[in-house]
Amino acid sequence: MNDLKISKKPRTYIPETLNVDWNSLEPIFNELQDRDINSVSELEKWLLDRSELEAALEEDFAWRYIRMTCDTKDEKLLKDFQFFATEIEPKIAPIHNQLNKKFIDNPYSKELDKDRYFVYTRGIKKALELFREENIPLMTQIQVEQQKYQGITGSMSVKLGEQEYTLEQAAVFLKDTDRKVRQEAWEAITARRLQDKDKLDELFNSLLKLRHQVALNAGFENFRDYMFQALGRFDYTPKDCYKFHEAIEKEIVPILKLQADNRREALGLDELKPWDMEVDVSGKPALKPFKDGEELIEKSIKCFRGLSPYIGERLEIMKANGFFDVDSRKGKAPGGYNYPLAESGAPFIFMNSAGTFRDLTTMVHEGGHAIHTFITSDLELNDFKHTPSEVAELASMSMELISMDHWDVYFDNPEELKRAKKDQLKDVLKTLPWVAVVDQFQHWIYTNPEHTSEERAEAWKNIFEPFGNNFANWSEHQYALENLWQKQLHIFEVPFYYIEYGIAQLGAIAVWKNYKNDPETGLSRYLDALKLGYTKTIKEIYETAGIEFNFSAAYVKELADFIKSELEKLD
Repeated sequence: MNDLKISKKPRTYIPETLNVDWNSLEPIFNELQDRDINSVSELEKWLLDRSELEAALEEDFAWRYIRMTCDTKDEKLLKDFQFFATEIEPKIAPIHNQLNKKFIDNPYSKELDKDRYFVYTRGIKKALELFREENIPLMTQIQVEQQKYQGITGSMSVKLGEQEYTLEQAAVFLKDTDRKVRQEAWEAITARRLQDKDKLDELFNSLLKLRHQVALNAGFENFRDYMFQALGRFDYTPKDCYKFHEAIEKEIVPILKLQADNRREALGLDELKPWDMEVDVSGKPALKPFKDGEELIEKSIKCFRGLSPYIGERLEIMKANGFFDVDSRKGKAPGGYNYPLAESGAPFIFMNSAGTFRDLTTMVHEGGHAIHTFITSDLELNDFKHTPSEVAELASMSMELISMDHWDVYFDNPEELKRAKKDQLKDVLKTLPWVAVVDQFQHWIYTNPEHTSEERAEAWKNIFEPFGNNFANWSEHQYALENLWQKQLHIFEVPFYYIEYGIAQLGAIAVWKNYKNDPETGLSRYLDALKLGYTKTIKEIYETAGIEFNFSAAYVKELADFIKSELEKLD
């Protein structure tokens, strides 16, 4: 086995030790800006030098973000993050724009290998189109404001009996076979969320106003249209998103409605309540695939090693370097992520494990992102590694499915293994309506920027209803239903990053279908697609994986039928 210690590549341009303060950075940026470039080879060297600087700064920012989310109560960690966001990024932004201009204006940029640099050049041109000096302070303000969401939600906890739990830990009780226990947990979690409802509304109103102004400054009518450009959505339009929502409503919702009816009958209930949606209908206790975070990591390494030695060793490297923080605790930010460390060529995985089956799927999901980080680490330019979300989520969601062949490391009981696979496939379908609702809600929010908090709550309800309202009766909990959107971190922190989960979920089903037909070729094509990073268009990357970039109603139906047939095999 190779040495498991992460070693950063030696720097060839910037100092090995670089202080991240403007006095140290400004001369380096000035040198890049002032350098004469008189040939293709000199331009490529300039791109490599710029990339080295950007990778170092990205990794510095990454660690500030990681440390802050691991402990939201530590004021120093918050200040360290805010220092970069308020003192460094605003100074870099105009110079970054000047360097983009220098690249495009240089005559040798037109002589670069078009196949190799097409996607990169297209992205630079789009960034130049969108850049506005007056948006720099607004972007800084947005960056600082949106982190308040983690401060608010990270401090949430509830008391059940005599014990205090984080919301993630309390959610484990939603799987309890005792309905009273489930109801008590759900009501406690909901009451705690609603306690900060007004605070989160105020925060979002502030973000909405700032984001709308950014769009107006850049010459757009609304933030939705601005973000479609800023996210580089070259391959689809808002109209395509609405068609996708319709396809999900038509093809997926009826399947889930039938599953919900079966759930109600199996539980012997007249109607399903929000606390009845997670419990196993077999009447058996919740699946317990591991006992703590340490065991989750160990079992995941073994699972990934079953797919391929290379894949398993990537997680071993992360463990050896302390690049995991997986257990839920008070003061930790909510959610989970895989954060690439641009210079180290490895990522950090953060999550809030509470010993549930859902934590297993979070780990293999983030593990898919992690493999993507490792496999693209040798691409020449830092920007080549910045894959669009439609590709990044294909990596993670495919891993959720192809790793199932090795889930026996988590479940030595064949019946439990079967239950786990069934739950996963049901969740695959369940993901799609929620994606459609969150995406459609954001379209509404940003194309109606003058709305009130009350109108927003009403819009959420109206959008959620055709997709089944999670197939539960909310009649006695309207207030909770109206504010359900507040639990979705993406709406606050990464606006419009959500439809990608739906697009990638379809792609992941197709990757898994190929894998089931021929595991060796299926896995090989999946990894070949990941190796491309963002050196090809999304469509070309999907084609390399052996699948279509397609989210038409017919394709949704075809893949939903495949999942249904796989579920039937598990019955």
